[in-house]
Amino acid sequence: MGLTYQSTQNNAMTDLYRIEREEGQHVIALAGNPNTGKSTVFNALTGLHQHTGNWPGKTVVNARGEFTQDGKENILVDLPGTYSLFASSVEEEVARDFICFGNADAVIVVTDATCLERNLNLAFQVMELTDKMVLCINLIDEARKKKIQIDAEGIEKELGVPVVLCAARSGIGIDKLKETAVKVAAGEIIPAPKHVKYEEAVEEVIDRLLPAMKEGESAVPKRWLALRLLDGDDKLLSAMSSHMGGLLPEDISYTDMGEGLPDKRALRDQISETIYGRIEEIKKKYIREEGQVNERDKKIDNIITSRRFGIPIMLLTLAVVFWITITGANIPSSLLADFLFAIEDRLTALFQYFHAPVWLHGVLILGLYRTLAWVVSVMLPPMAIFFPLFTLLEDLGFLPRVAFNMDHLFKKACAHGKQCLTMIMGFGCNAAGIISCRIIESPRERMIAILTNNFVPCNGRFPTLIAISSVFLISFGGNRLGILPALAVTAMIVIGIGVTLLVSFLLSKTVLKGIPSTFTLELPPYRVPKIGRVLYTSMIDRSVFVLKRAVTVAAPAGALIWVLANIHIGNASILGHMVDFFDPFGRLIGLDGYILMAFILGLPANEIVLPILLMAYMATGSMAEYDSLESLRTILVNHNWTYLTALNTMLFSLLHWPCATTLLTIKKETGSVKWTVVSALLPTAIAILVCLITTGIYRIAGMLF
Repeated sequence: MGLTYQSTQNNAMTDLYRIEREEGQHVIALAGNPNTGKSTVFNALTGLHQHTGNWPGKTVVNARGEFTQDGKENILVDLPGTYSLFASSVEEEVARDFICFGNADAVIVVTDATCLERNLNLAFQVMELTDKMVLCINLIDEARKKKIQIDAEGIEKELGVPVVLCAARSGIGIDKLKETAVKVAAGEIIPAPKHVKYEEAVEEVIDRLLPAMKEGESAVPKRWLALRLLDGDDKLLSAMSSHMGGLLPEDISYTDMGEGLPDKRALRDQISETIYGRIEEIKKKYIREEGQVNERDKKIDNIITSRRFGIPIMLLTLAVVFWITITGANIPSSLLADFLFAIEDRLTALFQYFHAPVWLHGVLILGLYRTLAWVVSVMLPPMAIFFPLFTLLEDLGFLPRVAFNMDHLFKKACAHGKQCLTMIMGFGCNAAGIISCRIIESPRERMIAILTNNFVPCNGRFPTLIAISSVFLISFGGNRLGILPALAVTAMIVIGIGVTLLVSFLLSKTVLKGIPSTFTLELPPYRVPKIGRVLYTSMIDRSVFVLKRAVTVAAPAGALIWVLANIHIGNASILGHMVDFFDPFGRLIGLDGYILMAFILGLPANEIVLPILLMAYMATGSMAEYDSLESLRTILVNHNWTYLTALNTMLFSLLHWPCATTLLTIKKETGSVKWTVVSALLPTAIAILVCLITTGIYRIAGMLF
C-alpha cells in the first residue's frame, strides 16, 4: 500500500464524493453523533433549501442544502450520524470517506451540550483528519435547564478549533455558526487543532512510520493514516487500500514497524482510553454541573430499562397506543368513508347520465374507485394517529429504551439488537420496516431482519385484527372500541414478537449461520417533542408515503376483483369457483375457502382483505362495507364463524405472506428473487402451521370436554 493514489482509483474516489459547486461557493460538511440535534442544525442552517437522495452506490441517505452568508451561497452536506470514523458501518464509511476524499472546505461537528463528553470522541477523530473543523455545541437551552454550564472559550483554547454554542430549535447561535464555518472554509480563520498525544510506545512507532511513508497527492494527514495502520481492523484497511495506493514502500511492513505493541484490538482500546482521558480533563476544567442534573433521567431509566419493569411498561405503552388509535380512528374513518362513498354515488349518477356500459361502471366505480375509497378511509385515519404517536415516543427518547430492553432477547436469538428498531418500524408499514433494515451493517443479520419483519402487523392488517377482535369480544363485555379489543391486538403483537425471535434463532442456526455482532446504542436524554416536526414527519414522510404506495397497488386490484366476481362460468362466478377450490384446505386449518380466497386476492394490499371477504359472503359482486360491528358479527356468524375461526383468521392475518408492496421492496433491497420468494413462503408456512396447531388443540379439547 502507498500514500499516492493509483490514477484511476484517485479519480473514481474523487468523483464519488465530490460535490458540484459554482465558483466562489464553499462546501461544508455536517457531522455528529445520533441524537445530538444534527438534523435540526441542518434544517436551521438551510431552511427549505435542501434535498435528499442516496450516496452513489450506497443505501445511505444523502442530504444537501444551501445557505447564504455575506451574500454568497454555500453548500451544506449532512453526513450520516455516526459515533466514530473507524468505519464499522456503511454510515461511518460514508462519513469518513467524504471527509477524507470529498471536497469539503470545512467540517462542522455537532455535539450535545447535555452529554458533551460522549460526543467529543468523534470531534477528536475529525480533528485528526482535518484542521478545518468547527465544534458546534448544540442544545445549550436544555443544558441550562439541567444547570450545566459550559466554558466555550476554554474549550476552544483547549482544542484549538472554533467553538460555537447553539440551540438550533430556537435559532440561538445559528448565525454565528454560519459566519464561523464560512470563515474557516475561506481561510479567514485558521484553526490549529491540538491532537491527542498517545502513550510513548505508540508515538514512537508513529514517528518511525511518518518518514517512511510515501509522499503523494492525498490530502489525508499522514498521522491519521499511521494510526489506522496500527489500530485498524482488516475491514477498514481493505476499504482504505481500495481507495488509495500503497502507504509504505513494498520492502517495509507496518507490522514490523509496530513490533512490541499490543495486538490491534488492545491498541485501539488504549487509543480510545487516551482520548476519553483527555475528554475527562476538558470536562473537569470547562463543564460545571450544579447538583444532580441527570438524577431525574436516571430514576426514570432505572424503571423503564429494568429487567423487571422494562418489558411490561413497553407492552402497556403499546396497548395504550393501540387503544388511542382504535378509539380515535373510528369517527374520522366513518366521516371519510361517508364523504368518499358519497362521491361514488355522484360518479354513478354521472355514468348513468352518459349511459355508460354497466361493465365499465362496474370496473371503474364498483371495483377501482370503491377499493380506493375503502383503503383511504380505513387506512388513513389510523395512520394519522399511530404515526404521530410513534414519532412522539421516538422524540421523547422512549423507543431507544425499548430497543435497549429488547436487545438481550435478540442477542439470545442470535440476531442484531437493531432488529428491534426495524421491527418497530414494521408496525406502521412492513415496507418501511424493510427499508429501515439498512441500519444493520451485517448482511447476514440484515437478511434475518428482512425475512422476519413481516411477523409484526403493519397498519394494513390492523383493521382486520381490530374488527374481528371487537366483534368477538362484545359478548365478553368489551364495547365497540374498548379496552378488550386493544388487549387482543396487543396479544397478537406479543405472538408476532415471539415468532420473530424464534424464526430469527432458527435462521441464525441454519441457512444464515453466524455470530451476532455488537452495536452501540446511546440512550438520548428525555426531551419535549417539537410538535410541528412530529406532525410533518409522521404525516408527510410516513403516512402519505405509505398510503400512496398502498393505493397504487390496491386500486387496480379492485377492478380485477370486480371482474372475477361478475364473470360466471356455469352457475358460479370465477370468485365462487375459487372459494370451492380453497374450501377443503381452509377448513383443515380452521378457516374456510372464502377466507383463504380473500387473503390471496388481498395480496396487493392487506386493507382490502376484509371487504373482499364481505363481498364474497354477501354475493354482492362488488366491494362491500359493513354498517356496524353488530351487522358484521351477524354476517360472520351466519357463515359458521366460531371463536376458533376468529382466532385463526387473526393469526393468519398476523403471520401470512407480505403484501405486494413489501415484496417489491424486499426485491429492491436484497436484489434477489430467491430471497423474495423465501420471504413470502416462510411466513405462509408458519401461518399454516400455527393454524393447524390451534385447530388441532381446539378439536382435541372438544373431544375431551
